[in-house]
Amino acid sequence: MALDIGTNSEPKKHLGQDYEQLKEQCLASSSLFEDEAFPACQQSLGTDPKKLGPDTETAQGIVWLRPSEICTSPEFITKGASRFDICQQGLGDCWFLCSIGSLTLSEEHLYQVVPKDQSFQEGYAGIFHYKFWQQGEWVDVVVDDKLPTKNGQLVFVCSSQSNEFWSPLLEKAYAKLKGSYEKLDGGVPIEALEDFTGGICEIIFLNEAPSDLFKTVRRSVRAQSLLTCSSKGEGEQNTADNVVTGHGYSITGAEEVTYHGNKEQLIRVRNPWGNTEWTGAWSDSAPEWDEIDPAVKDALLVQREDGEVWMPFSELIKNYSELQICNISSTSGSSQDGHQWTLDQIEGTFISGSSVEVFMDNPQFRFTLEVPDDDQDGVEDEPLCTVIVSLIMKLTEEQDVIVNDFDIYKAQWSSDIELEELKCVSQSTAYKRESGISRRFRLPIGEYVMAPNTPENGEDAEFYLRVFSARKSGVDDTAITFDA
Repeated sequence: MALDIGTNSEPKKHLGQDYEQLKEQCLASSSLFEDEAFPACQQSLGTDPKKLGPDTETAQGIVWLRPSEICTSPEFITKGASRFDICQQGLGDCWFLCSIGSLTLSEEHLYQVVPKDQSFQEGYAGIFHYKFWQQGEWVDVVVDDKLPTKNGQLVFVCSSQSNEFWSPLLEKAYAKLKGSYEKLDGGVPIEALEDFTGGICEIIFLNEAPSDLFKTVRRSVRAQSLLTCSSKGEGEQNTADNVVTGHGYSITGAEEVTYHGNKEQLIRVRNPWGNTEWTGAWSDSAPEWDEIDPAVKDALLVQREDGEVWMPFSELIKNYSELQICNISSTSGSSQDGHQWTLDQIEGTFISGSSVEVFMDNPQFRFTLEVPDDDQDGVEDEPLCTVIVSLIMKLTEEQDVIVNDFDIYKAQWSSDIELEELKCVSQSTAYKRESGISRRFRLPIGEYVMAPNTPENGEDAEFYLRVFSARKSGVDDTAITFDA
């Protein structure tokens, strides 16, 4: 079934605003764009008296300025966009900013969101645009370049380079997409990652971490998945080793080094503040670095106060509560070690209700797993294949929130397939959000059926199903009909 969606190359226009047309109009009239759909006023900041409402300390005294009014010679991107261009300030959106930090690790994914052909010099008209993925389609969001300031300085995110503005303009575009800046005050990192990439997201709770989690993390980093983590606690207080509690971090690396004859698992994290780093084992000045191969040390260690630091993976488990992974299908086919996800996707409609009759009327989809994962160390039984399934409900504004789930069955194919001939496969921990659910499975080679479990809410609903596999899964978009 063909997908009738906005693609990254031909995205839908958010609020009907056409970037090219608006820019041409401004250039023809020698004027700078002013966005009436997201005006430079209190309305765009927010209304909540506990966040950015008009009486809050943060909102009072804000002046909206264009970059040329903030500094001389503003640039969109200087010397390439990187995670060090993102410094959090007066808004509680570390979840969003650590997601941007992860996004910058892949130019392919970064420039899907941040079109490169934008400038404060050639063709400048005070208008910029960014692309985000929303429920199965890409949308293009236009903004003017008026930014919230106090005393001539940016109030929210800023770059480590004072004349660079791609990151505060990205923050503004995302605020417009969500409705206001205050809508970014508090959130879940992987929701932003999904909006940046169209990837399938999952949460791993570290108090239930599987024994092979480091292998999963390293595999994900090498496949150019985007990863973040959330520290334990609340209130953003510093622990004895300088972990900020209740805070979002980017994960930017995972390596195994030889230390005193043993393998040491290391994870690299970055604080979106651009400072306040872990000071325990394997931190920038830790003695462990002087006791490993000098070539490995030179390749991994960068000693500077930039918010990024290595730490033992065991300390991540101890100090952090969640690890978030956004799995992405590479459009270029590139990855660091050849490992990449293959994506199959289907649209359709679920019929509401939970009776057997309704279940039989809903579509069931088959897929085949043929090649097991590369790293099968210690597997005594049959080798396993990793597959991640995401089910998103495409809700209208009039529809209530619907959270669906699904089962995966091992198929025993015959000319007449009976439901009782299918064996239900154990499910993994799910990542749920308002409009959908995703699950990771490791399954033996074979053929499978994905079957929906729909709620009794009295409504039908369109869905968007995606299957990521480490190897081609071959989703069949032909519904399988079971006899009652």
